[in-house]
Amino acid sequence: MEYRYLGHSGLKVSTLSLGGWVTFGAQVPLETTIKCMQAAFDHGINYFDTAEVYASGNCEIDMGQAIRHLKWKRSDFVISTKVFWGGQGPNDRGLSRKHVVEGLRASLQRLGLDYVDIVYAHRYDPDTPMEEVVRAFNFVIEQGKAFYWGTSEWPAAQIVEAHTVARYLNLIPPLLEQTQYNMFHRDRFEVEYHTLFKEYRMGGAVWSPLASGTLTGKHNNGICPGSRLDIADNRVMTMLKEKWLSEEGRQQMKKINRLQIIAQKLNATLAQVCLAWLIRQPNVSTVIMGVSKPEQLEENMGALRIAPLLTPEIFAEIELILENKPVLPFSYRDS
Repeated sequence: MEYRYLGHSGLKVSTLSLGGWVTFGAQVPLETTIKCMQAAFDHGINYFDTAEVYASGNCEIDMGQAIRHLKWKRSDFVISTKVFWGGQGPNDRGLSRKHVVEGLRASLQRLGLDYVDIVYAHRYDPDTPMEEVVRAFNFVIEQGKAFYWGTSEWPAAQIVEAHTVARYLNLIPPLLEQTQYNMFHRDRFEVEYHTLFKEYRMGGAVWSPLASGTLTGKHNNGICPGSRLDIADNRVMTMLKEKWLSEEGRQQMKKINRLQIIAQKLNATLAQVCLAWLIRQPNVSTVIMGVSKPEQLEENMGALRIAPLLTPEIFAEIELILENKPVLPFSYRDS
């Protein structure tokens, strides 16, 4: 396993990490969560990600129970959670000081931990002044409830504002951004956040590396039963399923078939190639995987073997297939 510094901090996280969105606390039982987390830890993964909204808090509960069952030494793992969607009450959502403090406290109770290593602002809150947001995250860090804070799917302009406010008030700025990034979803990470990585040396934790499983090719002949896209009561998954069955999805299927040829040449699975492609991208600190069984994790770990095999020629082949390489604005090109 390779470990990378998270942004400009001294914190080291594994290049591949494990997240609980959709699966833990909902799609799989606790026993499977324990097995997946143990398999990850055995392979050197030290970073685990969750959020207060995942499975209505049950993801945090199951991951916390798994940690206690496995009896890990606290300094041996890094864990993050996110606050924004904490419930239905008027102060149970957003980034008010009240919800940041109370939401994180509730997350820690569900996890059974005294602190998390990273707490994220799960989305940007246009209704809360930025000074209040920055002060709130600074407060929970000073209270020892978290060591670092980050943003997730924030517009770049608001991340810049958070850094500006933090600098002006001599407070702690966000360390990293957690965002969706994969072969089919590139513009935000590669273009919008380009100057953030350069100017503020922020880290990049990326999620949905396999585009909810579509980049594995398993859905090319129909939605795979029991998969994420087959979850009927999940609004996000339903939207992704509809997109996959649209004309855009059919065009992506054709690209996946061509990418399979590259995977075969490398004696790898397509999932391994897609993960390896992300590992090799600039500004990626860690790639957050989601798995529903240990066997999936075992397969995905092969990406570490494949990553060094991605030569400039292979990257060029992939770009010819994807036909979606973002173009940096002229003002960015010297950076």
